[in-house]
Amino acid sequence: MKKVYKSKQSESILMELYYKQIESLNIAYEDLFAETRFGKAHIVKLGKPDGKPLLLFHGGNSTTPYSLGRFWNLLAHLSSSLCIYAVDTVGHPGKSSQTLLSHKGAEYGQWASDVITSLGFAKMYCMGSSFGAGILVKLMCVAPSKIEKSVLIVPSGIANMSTFNIMLSMGVPMIIYNLTKNEYWLKKAVLPMAIDEKNIDDAFYEMVKISFDHVAVKTSMPSNVSPAELAQYTAPTLLVAAERDCLFPGRKVMAKAKIMIPNLETYLLQNQGHLCVLPDEVKNMIRSFLENDDA
Repeated sequence: MKKVYKSKQSESILMELYYKQIESLNIAYEDLFAETRFGKAHIVKLGKPDGKPLLLFHGGNSTTPYSLGRFWNLLAHLSSSLCIYAVDTVGHPGKSSQTLLSHKGAEYGQWASDVITSLGFAKMYCMGSSFGAGILVKLMCVAPSKIEKSVLIVPSGIANMSTFNIMLSMGVPMIIYNLTKNEYWLKKAVLPMAIDEKNIDDAFYEMVKISFDHVAVKTSMPSNVSPAELAQYTAPTLLVAAERDCLFPGRKVMAKAKIMIPNLETYLLQNQGHLCVLPDEVKNMIRSFLENDDA
């Protein structure tokens, strides 16, 4: 039977990191659990209690607190007007059920739909990055009426790079690292996402190293959806793609999204890779998009 963690000790190490990450944010939050057909979903609730609800999906093989920290300059502002529900992805590191879902088909979308229902909302604002954005894309297919607005940041599920190309650039160094534990190969494995070593900060490196060492890493992202699957989705959507993204090439993602999503705004992060930094212009764009009821 496949598992999320490599051992009980691995699970303990990951959860120590989880608590360390959330404590470093120094924020007031509430722990919630939502019932889904795939088990319980743990949620970190923060922000304005009576604000518009925003459901946040984190990246793959990562944690909710890491995602909150990475985008905190944006989320801290949003938390003054919105109520943020940051959910631990099922089958990934965190406090949600460890049920493993298929990256193909509709399961992640069904799970996300159940989370919204369990929280008691008819619809929510939704935002996700990378793997989490792919979950949101699956939700667009499964339950489009449950999304009031959506923000996709370097999303999977639209125009994923081929598995073969990813294995060449990242998979081989990852395998060598797992065999040797030589950190040269760990940096080699993640460099295609960062483009330059200066973009690999301590928080990212710690998250990646502990994931590689202690988590049964998911190498498959939510699969690409078709125009037919998205035919019923019409909610306003903001998509931010990265020009040099080795996983989800920005221009290809934008081109395909424009065909499938009718009510779409896009922004291309020039000369940035998957491990992108949102400039102030983009953060302001996202804030305006989510906080303006007419957007």
